[in-house]
Amino acid sequence: MDAVGPLSDDGLIRLLNHTGEREEHEFFSPYAADLTPEKLREFYRSMALTRAFDMEATSLQRQGELGLWVQSWGQEAAQVGSGAVVRGDDYVFPSYREHAVALQRGVDLPQMLKIFRGLKHGAWNPADHNFHLYTLVIGAHTLHATGYAMGMDRDGLVASGDPTRDAAVITYFGDGATAQGDVNEALVFASVYNAPVVFFCQNNQFAISEPTTRQARVPLAERGKGVGMPSIRVDGNDVIASYAVTNWAMQYARSGAGPVFIEAFTYRMGAHTTSDDPTRYRTKADEAYWAERDPISRLVAYLQSIGELPDEFVDEVAAEGKELARRTREEVRSWEPGPNVGMFENVYAAPHATVEAERAWYERFERSFVEAH
Repeated sequence: MDAVGPLSDDGLIRLLNHTGEREEHEFFSPYAADLTPEKLREFYRSMALTRAFDMEATSLQRQGELGLWVQSWGQEAAQVGSGAVVRGDDYVFPSYREHAVALQRGVDLPQMLKIFRGLKHGAWNPADHNFHLYTLVIGAHTLHATGYAMGMDRDGLVASGDPTRDAAVITYFGDGATAQGDVNEALVFASVYNAPVVFFCQNNQFAISEPTTRQARVPLAERGKGVGMPSIRVDGNDVIASYAVTNWAMQYARSGAGPVFIEAFTYRMGAHTTSDDPTRYRTKADEAYWAERDPISRLVAYLQSIGELPDEFVDEVAAEGKELARRTREEVRSWEPGPNVGMFENVYAAPHATVEAERAWYERFERSFVEAH
């Protein structure tokens, strides 16, 4: 085949290489021109706090406090760079791994763990953050994102003539989700209806235990081209490039030009979930190679090279991360399960006859045990 293989890094937009040296791109560099040292330090803070939270949640699952956990370890740059572009009126539809984006949207991270402890369908109000609940059904949320974007367009929230008022949708999913029919349908609908939505695919190179090479013969960004939307491959471990590419894409969508597909080429340093054993399908050499391309270390090297990462700031972030981990640990261990009937709450926005009937049946079922004794 003449096409670039899906595991190749050829053609990736990159503005910060893996040793922390800046690179320039004629088209995309201007879209990162507003990144002051202060903003880059905030990127570092967001990535470091997300990782501290991530590691604490993993430990809690190993201790039996959570039923499951989904790490974002290694994917922080793709999330922080893209999430920093999202404005107040934009809307985010995540999958289940976008912890850094949730942090940037003001979601209290420990509360997210109620889903993984089996206490809530979701523990934050999406309307308060324009950040939807996590979707555990692979790829289903891309259709929700497309429909929401179409509604925004019809409500006059796109291409209004005032760029400061215009808004768009961004939806996150992994490389494995691109094999789902829902994602294909979302791409088709978005393209045909010119929906203001950015499809942000975090290609972490494994769909659970299957490498991307067993899912696609060409780069995943080609999926977007196949339905007629601009498609970009970006180095997902480069927070500056992730910001620049998403900045352009969101401006493009907000202007009414239509949808964009971004493939952020990154690497999942941890397991798919805490139920997974990645040693069964990847090598130590691969992990070592990607550890040298760690997104946080890359940004640290750059900020240090320009003298913009004071030791006291690093110490402050480290202390903040420890405090977040402590608070997360204590909150999770303090939670008590509610009544089982709570599973029927907040299934739909309005009362639903089928859910109410199932709730009534379950209440009778529970009472039968009491009555039997």
